[in-house]
Amino acid sequence: MVRKHSPLLWWLLAWAVLSLAGSLLLARLALERHHAAFETEARIVHRLLSQRVVAHDAVLATLALLQPGGDDAMARLPSVYPQILSVSRSIAATPWADAALREAQAISRTAKGPVLADMDIAQGRYRMVLAAEPAAYALQVDIRSMVPWSEWPMAPADSPVAIALELGGQRLALQPGRIAERGWSYDFHKTLAAASQPFDVVARRTVRWAELPWGQMLAWSAMLAAALAVARWLQQQAAARRRAEALLRLGQVGRLNALGELAAGMAHELNQPLTALLANTQAARRLIAEEPPELDTARNAMGQAVEQARRASEVVGRLRRAVERPELGAAVQPVDLHAAVLKALDLLEPELRRRGVALQVDGMAGLRVLADPVALEQIVHNLLLNALQALEQTPAAGRSLALSLAREPAQGVLAVQDSGPGLPAEVLPHVFEPFFSTRAGGLGLGLSLCESLASGMGGSLSAANAALRGAVFRLRLPLAEGAAA
Repeated sequence: MVRKHSPLLWWLLAWAVLSLAGSLLLARLALERHHAAFETEARIVHRLLSQRVVAHDAVLATLALLQPGGDDAMARLPSVYPQILSVSRSIAATPWADAALREAQAISRTAKGPVLADMDIAQGRYRMVLAAEPAAYALQVDIRSMVPWSEWPMAPADSPVAIALELGGQRLALQPGRIAERGWSYDFHKTLAAASQPFDVVARRTVRWAELPWGQMLAWSAMLAAALAVARWLQQQAAARRRAEALLRLGQVGRLNALGELAAGMAHELNQPLTALLANTQAARRLIAEEPPELDTARNAMGQAVEQARRASEVVGRLRRAVERPELGAAVQPVDLHAAVLKALDLLEPELRRRGVALQVDGMAGLRVLADPVALEQIVHNLLLNALQALEQTPAAGRSLALSLAREPAQGVLAVQDSGPGLPAEVLPHVFEPFFSTRAGGLGLGLSLCESLASGMGGSLSAANAALRGAVFRLRLPLAEGAAA
C-alpha cells in the first residue's frame, strides 16, 4: 500500500532539523567564545599574580645586596608594597626565634634562593625567607592584598569565574564566581612563575543553560521558517505551473486522439444533411430547367438546401472546436504502470484535496506494460477524472478512491474504484459508446476514447459496479518483457 505523506509534514521536518542544527551550531560557537574568554582571563590572572610573587623575590634579593645597611629600605617596603605586612632580619648572633623560619633559612642556604617558610590560609598570609650573609631576611605577605584588583580582568563580585590559590592541600579563594551543578565547565590550572612561591592558580567557569544564545536561536528558527515558507510557496507555484502545462498537454493530445472518434460520430450526422442538400439542389436545377420554369418550387427546394447546408456547417463547427492542434503520439514501449498512476495522481492532487477524497493505492511497484506513454497517461487521467465527477454526488465524508495494480497472465491490470453512486443497469452497456453521456453538458467521448486507446495498444477497458457501492473500471494492458512477477 502506498500512502502519500503530507508535503507540509516534510517541510516541518526540514525546518525542525535545520533549526536544531543551526541552534546547536550557535550554541557551540557561544560556548567556544565563553571558553576562549575564560582562558584569556585566567592567563591574565596568572600573569598578574606571577608578576607580584616575582617582585617578592626581587625585594629579598635587593635587601640582601644592601647589607650591612638597608634599614631605611626595610622601613619603606610596606608603604611601597601593601601586601608586605612585615620585614624581619636575623643575623648569625641572633638566630630566628621561630623554628619555621630557622628551618626555611637552612633550606634557602642550600637552595641559594628564597623559599616559602609557612602559610596560614585561614589568615590569607604566608612567610618567605632568603638566607644571606651576614643576615637573613623574611617577608610576611598578605595574599589578598597581593592581588592587583585595579588590573583585574573581571569584576570580582559579578564574574562567574571562580579563582583560588592552592598549595599543599590548602586553598584560598580569591574570587567566588558562580559554579552551577549543570552546564558546561572549563578549568584552568597553572603554577605561578616563582619557584619560591609555587602556588597553583586554579580557575573554573561553568556556563549555565541560561547563558546560551536563546535569542539568536529563536531568531534563526524564525528566519529559517520564513525562508522555508517562501521556498515552499515558490515550489507550489512551480508545481502548479508544471501541473497546468501537463494538463494542457493532456487536453491537446486527448483532443487529437478524440478526432477519430469524433469524425466517426460526425460522419453519420453529416451524411444526412449532405444527402438532403444534394437532393434539393438537383431538384431545384431540374425545376429551373423546365419550360416554363417552376420558380416557386425551385426557391423552396433551395431554401431547404440552405437549411441542410447550415446544419452541416454546425456539425463541422463542432468538429473544429473539438481539436485545436494535432500532435503525433509516441510508439508503444515498456512503461511503468505504477509510475504512470502516481504521475496522474500528482496532476489531480489539488482536485483530490479540494474534494476531500480519501485515496488508497495498492499494488506492485515496477509493474511494466506495453503502452504508448501519452495514451496511457490520458487513459488513467480520464478514469480518475470520471471517478472524481462521480464522487461529487456523494457526501464529502464518504468520498474514497481506491486504485489497485495487479498482474494477470500476460497482462497488467489497473482497477479504479470510487465510492460514488455506481452505474445504473441501463447505462452500463453504453458507457463506451461515442457521444453517450449521463452528465449534463458532457460530450460523451472520454470513455469511448479511452476504450479505443486501450484496444489500440492491445489491451482492454471494462466497467462494472463494485460489490458494495460505486463503479470500478479495469484497464488491462500486455505485460512488457521482464515485468514484475
